[in-house]
Amino acid sequence: MYKVEIIEGYKQYTKNKEKISILENINVKFEKGKVYAVIGNSGEGKTTLLNIIGTLDTLTSGKLLIDGEEIIKLKDNEKANIRMKKIGFVFQEFYLNKNMTVEENIMQPLFLNEKYNKKERKERTDSLINLIGLTKRKKHFPKELSGGEQQRVAIARALANEPDIILADEPTGNLDKENEIKIFEMLKALSLSGKCVIIVSHSNKVKQYADVILKLEEGKLEVNENK
Repeated sequence: MYKVEIIEGYKQYTKNKEKISILENINVKFEKGKVYAVIGNSGEGKTTLLNIIGTLDTLTSGKLLIDGEEIIKLKDNEKANIRMKKIGFVFQEFYLNKNMTVEENIMQPLFLNEKYNKKERKERTDSLINLIGLTKRKKHFPKELSGGEQQRVAIARALANEPDIILADEPTGNLDKENEIKIFEMLKALSLSGKCVIIVSHSNKVKQYADVILKLEEGKLEVNENK
């Protein structure tokens, strides 16, 4: 079973009574253990596609399946539950709480998940802080971190509830080349650990880490294995 599948997906907006087509007849499957790079010019619908996969937006027609379950039929609270348990989001802007430490920012999503008790939240958070190499900075606030460090914290926060799907929208857009490579390497490592990683990026470097390249152009999606 595929982690994510879109079948005959269309997305349209209406502006001034005119229908504008963003995605047309999208058919694509995403597996665990791979990095998918979504590329294309600005305005082609890359973020829209990512938001649909993340259940933040909906298809005008067609099907979105996550673990074989058809999402369009679900209620908003059921979609929210899927986002909490199965999907981790990483954005260009880090969206860290400036009033929380590294430790607190990473732990925050765990309070929404009844799966964890207090001890388990602490253990899970410590494990993630160790994963991103910021053990000595766990009591620091975002303003005391570099951009690359803040993005590593954002990735750890996205991993808090152990999702199988990681959606990254321009995750290196605000970083220098050195930190860009570190973030791509971290996302690649997550795929090798069994995660399904989908990255939207304008950076050509993303192709070096991708197993599959998805090119969006004029609403059409071209899928190529990156060999």
